[in-house]
Amino acid sequence: MKFDELRRMVSVDMKIDGTELDIESLKTPQLHNKYLNLYHDERLILKQMKSRIKELVRDKWEFYSGKMSEEKLERLGWEPFQLKVLKQDLDRYIESDTMVAREYDRIAFQEEKVDFLQATLKSITARQWDIKNAIEWRKFTNGL
Repeated sequence: MKFDELRRMVSVDMKIDGTELDIESLKTPQLHNKYLNLYHDERLILKQMKSRIKELVRDKWEFYSGKMSEEKLERLGWEPFQLKVLKQDLDRYIESDTMVAREYDRIAFQEEKVDFLQATLKSITARQWDIKNAIEWRKFTNGL
């Protein structure tokens, strides 16, 4: 799911209709379930991405250290690296590799999505208190 779609969906779902507080209160468990499922799905995607980056970093280590086999180079579609990289410089090459950097950017973006969903779940939990406070305020202003 795209982040913009997710934000739009949350802004629509989190609106509380002040004229039907009882119905809004009853919608809270369904909202919590909806966003809990999204949260878990996106967290699983994040875990998969973190696993893949480990594999990519290992492949890049083999590539830059000159230890990658010809078959693997061919399978990945990479040309052999022509420079001899010193062991202490391998991390610098790996970190600055465009494929690795792009994957780390994707992971950072996915982490933001997961954090947003986690904050949304907290907000949904607080929603019950907001509804309760609105009801109490109406009772107070009506002299009850």
